[in-house]
Amino acid sequence: MKRLLPWLIRLAPLLLVAVCAILLVFLLQQGLGSLSPTLLFGNVPPLQAILGKAPVWEGLWPACAGTFCLVLLTQALALLPGLGCGIYLAEYASPKKAATISLAMDILAGTPSIVMGLFGFTLIVCLRQSFLPNANTSLLLSAACLSLLVLPVIVSSCCEALRALPRDLRITALALGLKKRTVVTRILLPQASQGLAAGLILALARSAEDTAVIMLTGAVANAGLPAGLWDKFEALPFAIYYTAGEYQNAQDLTRGFGAALLLLLLSILLVLIAHVLERRYLRQRQGTHAAGCSR
Repeated sequence: MKRLLPWLIRLAPLLLVAVCAILLVFLLQQGLGSLSPTLLFGNVPPLQAILGKAPVWEGLWPACAGTFCLVLLTQALALLPGLGCGIYLAEYASPKKAATISLAMDILAGTPSIVMGLFGFTLIVCLRQSFLPNANTSLLLSAACLSLLVLPVIVSSCCEALRALPRDLRITALALGLKKRTVVTRILLPQASQGLAAGLILALARSAEDTAVIMLTGAVANAGLPAGLWDKFEALPFAIYYTAGEYQNAQDLTRGFGAALLLLLLSILLVLIAHVLERRYLRQRQGTHAAGCSR
């Protein structure tokens, strides 16, 4: 068994890569042939569709734009609370408070997405029956519910990235007379930037692929381009779900595979953008550090 264990450890990542490769090849075989401007824009000229001058009812461009807006709004709502909670857990909270908050984060992380969607839908129902009779599901509600789902990812990544830093770094900074706030913002957070970026990338992927939440809180089949925070919207995960349940022929099914491939490409694009921003920040930081050392 001791001799077999190292081989099993080496086999595990190979198995993971193989499964991902098989799924990717299958998706490419089924959906690559449908990738064309028609899949995105239908019969509408691409430039007019992108600028919003002509509505697109037979293409996936509104769903792509809705997914992109949903991801950005979700990150905007979850970023500051997630970073603040992670910093508090790692640097300020007592062991008792840290254990309580960690337990709450674990419960939130284990909450199924369909439950979060029901929570958002129930919230709208309660608001309609109380003091907001015109309340309705919308892009903002979907982003708010998704931000609660990705919040534990940001909190845990921030907390673990800060705790992984050497303790001598804190002691030296405090010994030099720096305040705790300055130590956290000027020294610890820049040093933990790679861990923070990894958590944000995971949060991006989670918010882009979820279907159960948006299905109950604002996503519809035909809404056009996102018109505002209080309006309904289209999203690629819901378009895939809707096509899988309502397709009438092989062409509709191929269109669904094309939508799944577009969602995968969009997720890869968001991850690449985050990775480029991270590398750019690290290069700027290294350049600033080198300039400071030369002085």
